Amino acid sequence: MALKKRIMKVGVTGGIGSGKSEVCRIFERLGVPVLYADTIAKELSASDPLVKKAIVALLGPEAYTPQGEFNRAYVASKLFSSKSVQKKINAIVHPRVEEEIEKRITGLETGEATVVLVEAALIFEAGLDKRLDAVVVVDAEEETRITRIVQRDGATRESILERMNAQLSPAAKLRKADYIIYNNGTLEELEANVMFLYSVFQSIAHPTL
Repeated sequence: MALKKRIMKVGVTGGIGSGKSEVCRIFERLGVPVLYADTIAKELSASDPLVKKAIVALLGPEAYTPQGEFNRAYVASKLFSSKSVQKKINAIVHPRVEEEIEKRITGLETGEATVVLVEAALIFEAGLDKRLDAVVVVDAEEETRITRIVQRDGATRESILERMNAQLSPAAKLRKADYIIYNNGTLEELEANVMFLYSVFQSIAHPTL
């Protein structure tokens, strides 16, 4: 039987447009497994019977198509229109996401990984940071973030600011961070910053005897 080992669990978060997903992609290229909380949440919303039942009870049968697929557009319209609905949906989905993340981390304990990343926009809001060894906050200047989102999504400035204001402020995230990556420069600069953190995490995961 393969022996289990202690894996360093590192969260990665940041506001929209900060570049946290790009940071995670760089870590993945370095061989670090990344668990994307949003992807897991979507998978559970589409497939977990208890989650589906609770969402239908909250939002009605329109939350799923006649074929049983998750109606993301409908649910998103409800989420952005009501903070109360946001909190209720989060209360349904977040506990199951955390359970699934822990399950997947446990599965990695018999492999070669010594560090695993958990990428989530709401690490602090959901209290997920309490389950992690450290949290990296990726930050960038507001105008830089807005420009990136416009180029990526074609969204309007007003809708972007609305989404930004719905999140925990960058200043609050930075105060809670264990490590910070400022992503205002080039991709090469970002890669250099990630490489530095990678070496830090490896030194922690493999302490010198």
